[in-house]
Amino acid sequence: MSTFDDREHAFENKFAHDAEMLFKAEARRNKLLGLWAAEILGKTGDDADEYAKEVVKADFEEAGHEDVVRKVSGDMGGRVTDDEIRAKMAELLIVAKGQIMDEV
Repeated sequence: MSTFDDREHAFENKFAHDAEMLFKAEARRNKLLGLWAAEILGKTGDDADEYAKEVVKADFEEAGHEDVVRKVSGDMGGRVTDDEIRAKMAELLIVAKGQIMDEV
């Protein structure tokens, strides 16, 4: 194998690793968002955990994160705005990435 082939293989591996880490971070962010929303909705314990799982599943409805925003916004019944949800998602993505890096 040539040096070029080695570099290409290493780049492909890094791309796959980065994509996997982003997927995990977004799933973790959605779980954290679900727990945040559950608290606002007055859910605790198993109910809060189950709600967080529903939020994670909502992300698989379409590409992007607007499906999660719609899910949480609909469930909140006007308690928070869509912009507040998006801001919380941005904040929680940083938290999620930090948690995943600490686990590695």
